Amino acid sequence: MTARHILKTSMKLIDIGANLTDPVFRGKYRGNQAHPDDLEKILERARDAGIVAMMVTGGSLEESRHAIEMCQQHAHLYATVGCHPTRTSEVSKHAGGAPAYFAALQKLISENRDKVVAIGECGLDYDRLHFSDKATQLEHFVRHFELAQATGLPLFLHDRNTQGDFARLVKENRQKFTAGVVHSFTGSVGEAQELLDLGLYIGINGCSLKTEDNLAAVKSIPVDRLMIETDCPYCEIRPTHASHKLLEKAVWKQPEAKRKERWSEECLVKSRNEPCTIRQVLHVLATLHAMDEAEMADRLYDNTVRVFSGIS
Repeated sequence: MTARHILKTSMKLIDIGANLTDPVFRGKYRGNQAHPDDLEKILERARDAGIVAMMVTGGSLEESRHAIEMCQQHAHLYATVGCHPTRTSEVSKHAGGAPAYFAALQKLISENRDKVVAIGECGLDYDRLHFSDKATQLEHFVRHFELAQATGLPLFLHDRNTQGDFARLVKENRQKFTAGVVHSFTGSVGEAQELLDLGLYIGINGCSLKTEDNLAAVKSIPVDRLMIETDCPYCEIRPTHASHKLLEKAVWKQPEAKRKERWSEECLVKSRNEPCTIRQVLHVLATLHAMDEAEMADRLYDNTVRVFSGIS
């Protein structure tokens, strides 16, 4: 075993955003099987890196079902149930339309309360209106507030370039949900403050740490309102990111990564982010807030279980 392999740790981390239903975690890329299913090895690396629980993102009715099925097989995995803004165009195509679609989501939640810890991923995304237009996104975002009110669950939120619409709708519906986190935050200091003023938590991953402005925004967020995630298989910290230079002094070193064509069980796959790299995000957060990594991990863990109380 090389020095670049993961050091086991007693740290407790929760990855609040892991897209583990993505076929790449089963070795399948764009419909083609490139290498063996290595999900169990990915989960092992995550545990060795200190991850004690993960929230598997549900981005549609069908994906939420798959997330729950996976979580039922692993004690430390928990699911979100909802419809991602870029997938909301599928709601009207569902037999019975929106009422039936959201009734199915609610039924899925009620039948799996031991595993469902949040409503979402839901919100607005105006960068990808070619997938779902603005009016459709707005209509179905509001329905998620109603779902949160009916179930008492917190929200797992998405906000991308929404020109004030996201904040407006959250403010108008704030009494309908207990708590929420805006995951994969990439905004400014001012945008972070707007979310904090709404009583929301903010989730940070590699995409949150691309530029110096991003780092300034993340540094401005109080530690007691932060959560941590990977959004894998996306959002790794890349060499071009402003945060990458901060990793030079990190104790945890990422295992070697190989192209999928040269897959090895002991290695990561290039361009396929996975949960264990949460340690890089942790190091950047601790550095920005001038804290010890272990202390930062404890604070993030406490924040997460405070909001997502279903995680045990």
